[in-house]
Amino acid sequence: MGTKMEIEHSHLLINNLNLHIAQIGKDKLGTVIFLHGFPEIWYSWRHQMVAVAEAGYRAISPDWRGYGLSDQPQDPENACWAHLISDLLGLLGALSISKAFLVGKDFGSFPAYVFALLYPDRICGVVSIGMQYLPVPPTSDMPEGYYVNRWQEPGRAEADFGRFDVKQVVRTIYILFSKSEFPIAPEGKEIMDLADLSTPLPEWFTEEDASIYASLYEKNGFTYPLQIPYRAMNNIKGINVPPDLTIHVPVLLIQGEKDYVYKHPWWYQAMKEGIMQKYVRDMEISSIPEGCHFVQEQFPDQVNQLIISFVKAHSVNA
Repeated sequence: MGTKMEIEHSHLLINNLNLHIAQIGKDKLGTVIFLHGFPEIWYSWRHQMVAVAEAGYRAISPDWRGYGLSDQPQDPENACWAHLISDLLGLLGALSISKAFLVGKDFGSFPAYVFALLYPDRICGVVSIGMQYLPVPPTSDMPEGYYVNRWQEPGRAEADFGRFDVKQVVRTIYILFSKSEFPIAPEGKEIMDLADLSTPLPEWFTEEDASIYASLYEKNGFTYPLQIPYRAMNNIKGINVPPDLTIHVPVLLIQGEKDYVYKHPWWYQAMKEGIMQKYVRDMEISSIPEGCHFVQEQFPDQVNQLIISFVKAHSVNA
């Protein structure tokens, strides 16, 4: 009987910050790096990491700077996306990885796409969960109470979240964001008011999961996570964007059809108007009919199978 592989934890000093990474498996077939979204952390990929490791890959899941067990930057208000790209490059260097697959979820897909644009020779392929590649600015106006508008306003989410303990904030976000409608607060209410304390968690997310998330948010709180992705949403200073915005590495987009993102005007722009297809040369789309925004935690077996099929089809040495 072989011994069961365990997820191991360590810190790497990258760009003067101690970044926490979780990893499992040997890179017999290659390396897969998982990039979380909000309000997620490395733990969001627990199911995927074990599956790709058992399939013969090394799975690595960092906590972004300012998230989870990674250090908080000194000046979170100056956060920009270039820092995440630089951290990712530093991670590959520190672990001597010449080429890897990137799997991004939510805002984690954005650095994955940009990295593929800037360093195509370092990337075997990109898997994005629920986030399209839209290199042209989206044209859409959302109502004032839309959660992104609310969280972009300095101090507002801090005051809203600050009324509850961290676990309750995580619980509420998981409850609200696993629905198929946008979280939009009516006038006079805040986003956290949209779910009451008696609302049960989705059945695929346990109280223990919520406690683990909460313990990982205790270190840094929500200061940096409100900057990236929300308040620095359009801040691409420091990224040398090439004139050609076409992605040339293979991309797999996994979509939960009950993800509220489907209702966003920019989803329509990217997919129905064919903008993503125009800018991604080699693209596959897989839809999971009942999948919500957290599809990788909700239907891990289906998502694992899609990721493993994709990475096996695009070998590291190609």
